[in-house]
Order: sequence, then C-alpha cells, then structure tokens
Amino acid sequence: MLHKIVTFALKNRPAVLLFTLIVAVAGAWSFMGLAVEAFPDPTDTQVSVITLFPGQPSEEVERQLGLPLERALNGTPGLARLRNLSLFGLSYITMTFEEGVDAYFARQQTLERLRNADLPPGITAELGPLATPIGEVYRYTLAGAGGDPMKLRSVQEWIVRPRLLRVPGVADVVSYGGLVKEVQVQPSPARLAAFGLTLEDLEKALREASVNASGGVLERGAEQFVVRSTALFASLGDIGATGVATHQGTPVLVRDVADVREGWSPRQGVVSRDFSLDAVEGIVLMRRGQNPSEVLKGLRTTVDALNQSLPSLAGTPVKIEAFYDRTELVNTTLKTVARNLVEGALLVTLVLFVFLMDLRAALIVAALIPLSLLSAFIYLRLRGMSANLLSMGAVDFGIIVDGAVVIIESVVARMSTPAHPGESVRERVGSATRAVLRPTFFALLIIIAAYLPIFLLERVEGRIFAPMSNTVVAALIGALIFSVSLVPVLATFAFRKPRPHRESPVLRLALLLYRPLLTWALSRRLLVLAGSLGALAAAVLARLRVPARAQ
Repeated sequence: MLHKIVTFALKNRPAVLLFTLIVAVAGAWSFMGLAVEAFPDPTDTQVSVITLFPGQPSEEVERQLGLPLERALNGTPGLARLRNLSLFGLSYITMTFEEGVDAYFARQQTLERLRNADLPPGITAELGPLATPIGEVYRYTLAGAGGDPMKLRSVQEWIVRPRLLRVPGVADVVSYGGLVKEVQVQPSPARLAAFGLTLEDLEKALREASVNASGGVLERGAEQFVVRSTALFASLGDIGATGVATHQGTPVLVRDVADVREGWSPRQGVVSRDFSLDAVEGIVLMRRGQNPSEVLKGLRTTVDALNQSLPSLAGTPVKIEAFYDRTELVNTTLKTVARNLVEGALLVTLVLFVFLMDLRAALIVAALIPLSLLSAFIYLRLRGMSANLLSMGAVDFGIIVDGAVVIIESVVARMSTPAHPGESVRERVGSATRAVLRPTFFALLIIIAAYLPIFLLERVEGRIFAPMSNTVVAALIGALIFSVSLVPVLATFAFRKPRPHRESPVLRLALLLYRPLLTWALSRRLLVLAGSLGALAAAVLARLRVPARAQ
C-alpha cells in the first residue's frame, strides 16, 4: 500500500501539492478556533451544594443540614465520592462523579435529589457555579469613589457583577472586600416595653408592611381598572413611618420604638492591594469546558465599556483595575509554541545541512515540521480537545522528521550516482523512496506505539497527559503521510539532475571515532554485554534504594 501511495504521489504531483495546501489552510483555520489553555484542567466532574444557616454553630449545621443532605444525595447516579464540610452558618458538600459523567447531567441529578432533603423551614440548598478549581481567569479591584468601601461594594454588586455575568462563558463573579450595605432597624428595649411590644411584634410589622398587594379589577362601563396597593419601602422615612401597633388610640410607629439608619453587615475579612488597605475585589470564574481565550476577550471588551460608563462618586469616577488576566499565560503559551517551532525548524535544518551538506534536502525535511503541527491542530479541533503548553511542548521535532530524514538521505544518495539509461527523475526518486519505505514506516509505528499506554490513563492522569499524547501521535501520523507523499514530490523538483554528493567533515570525523570503538566492542562481546547488564542492575538498585532513604 505504501508503495502505491508513493507511485500515486509521483504521478500526480499537482494533486499532492494541492492536498498540502488544503491541509495547511485547514490547520491554520483549526488553530484560530482551537481552545488554547496555559495548562490542562485535571479536575473531575464535581457539583458543589452550598446551604446557608445563618447564626448556627457547626454542630447544628451538621445535624440539621449536613446529615439530611448526605442521606438525600447518596446514591446519585455516577457519584464516586461525597465530602461534607460543616462550618459556622454554612454547609458545603462536594460531590465527585465518575469518569465520563457529563457536568450538566450531574447537576440535574443533584437537583432532583435535593427535593427529597428534609431541611429546616426557610432553608434552601443551592448549587455552586459550573466552574472548576482552576477556573479563575480574571481578577480586578475597583478604584475611585474617594476610597469609600461601601460605595465601591454597592457598585460592584449592582453594576459590575451583573454586567460581567452576561459575558459568554462566565460561570460566576465572586465579590470580596468592602462593606455590604444594610438598612438596620435597631430597637430600643425600653421604648418597646413602654408600649407593651416585643421584638416579634416589630419584626412582623416590618415584614407585612413591605408587601405590594393586588385588589383585583374595578369595572367601569366597558373598561376595567387594575387595583393594587404599593407598600414597598422607598426610603428610611418609609420604614420609620410603618405602624407597629396602637396604644390608647394613638398609632405606634417604627421610629417611636427603634432607630432606622444605614449600616453594613459584620465583616469577616479585608482585601488590600498596594496602598489601598480596604479594597473591593472581584474574581471571575470561567464556565467548565469554555475557551479561555474567547472568554477573556469578551471580559476585556466589557471591562473597557464599563470603565467608560461607571458613575462618579465623591467626585471621583469608579474604574475597574485588573491585576490578574490569564491572557498573559495563554499568550506566553502561544509565544513558546511559536518559538519552539521556529527554533526547531532552524535547528533541524542546520543539523541536516551539516550532515548532508545539502541545503535543499534540509529545507524539504524542515517543511514537515509546520505541516505536522497543522495536522495535529486539525485533529484536536475535530476531537474538541484543547491545546496547552504541556501538549505542544512535548512535540519532538527530531522524532517527527525522522522518517523524512531517512527518505531524503536515500534520495540524495541515489541522485549522486549515475542514472540508468532512460531512467527519469521520478523513477529514481521513487526507487530511492521505496528502498527505505518499510523500515521508515515501522520505525514511526514503534514510536507511536510507545505512546499507547498514555491513552489508557484515567481520571486526573488521563486528563493531564491525554492532550499531549493525542497531539504527538497526530503530528507523527501527519509527518508519516507527508513523508511518503510530499517529500518525494519535492525531491523531484529539487534534484532534477544527478550531482556528486559531498561528504560532511563532521560525518567523517564521527566515523573516524566510531569505527575503532565498534571494532573493539565486537572483539570483546562478552565484556560489553556484562558491562551493560551491570549498569542496568546498578540503575535498578539505585532506584529501589530511593524510598528507603526517603523514610
């Protein structure tokens, strides 16, 4: 079959060149839409169940929330393990699912199970965002408003966070720092007692007063008018004017028994950055499986628009100042891959020129480096896999061009000898290629087989190394295809006439040093074999002693 491919390629050279052009364009297009990450995401499919129980100690949270939730969630389809953490006023359950379970299916099954949980009245369990532990892609702080932490936190909660949540691919925006604004009603025990009221009476009055009610419709001729009462609080004065009870025919208002004012919720931490000792921070979490490049592009566009429209408070405009952007890591990854591509191509070209003393042959082999990578990009795009620094950095250009080096060396050697009568350039290149085709093919197959155990890895190890093995094997297959098709075609254009081959001085020096060593080794075979086995045994023993030293 390989011989037929070579024959077909040499007879249809324009078709091979067109195929190469199509692969190059498709590879470039695939790379433009490929998800490029700084590092692979090794996390399992997880669902977080978060339940708030304000003011309750951890023992009570465990008894009333943790245990009922565990009983309801155990047995969820695909569940591998469940971890329950009870803190002061908070229950946090992490559910880890088996390999291959879809994240949306896991969340759906969790929601169905939560309906069966026996929780205290008014307590609702919620799912955490569809993000991973490495999903933090963007961090920022707010500046301006005279440094007022309450005003900045209000801008964050009511303007910035809702707008960033609309960016495609964003799972959640977590807020830290600042002061969370509250309207506080502080009752006076003495004034409550003077009117014969309790805290429960005051709470009930506030709860019932801030409710809009419907009065149905009022018919008037052929028309109907909707009747409703509006009682939502609009100001602190509205709260103070709420009636609590009647004392000796006189209404008792909230302001008669309590003080109404603006305040903030109790703080449990402070965020500081540079010279700002009380900053407001936002952390953007990317949705699982999204392309970080696209998400970050949308985030930067939205942040630029917000910086132009945020209000000015205390005479100072509010601005979003980013201090972590994963775009830098992604760009570094792309620069590293590009640098490796250029340096690898130049190094391979230089080495081939030094040993073959033929620049045309070196350039033909070097052309396989970008083509093999473009083939890998096509494969990754079709599989829906991402590219990262680990996978792209593992591509060994020396292994990729190994087959092409053997073929082009055979062609150079064949073209340096006189041609047979009536033998064309295509026939000479074809015979030289077919002479080394079988060992070249099996050598690349052996290299590909060495990566097969990586495909059998599961869970965390599989997610870390699977992109690497897929990328390398796809590049090797692409290199094999172009080695048996494109390299002979390019050789027919580069070597049109026979020419004497110049032997490299470096190769002559290497042979001068190698031949005496080879003669000595062949004359002392048992000694060389014993020395090799001794070195292997010493390496194994040294490896076995490492755990003992660690203990």
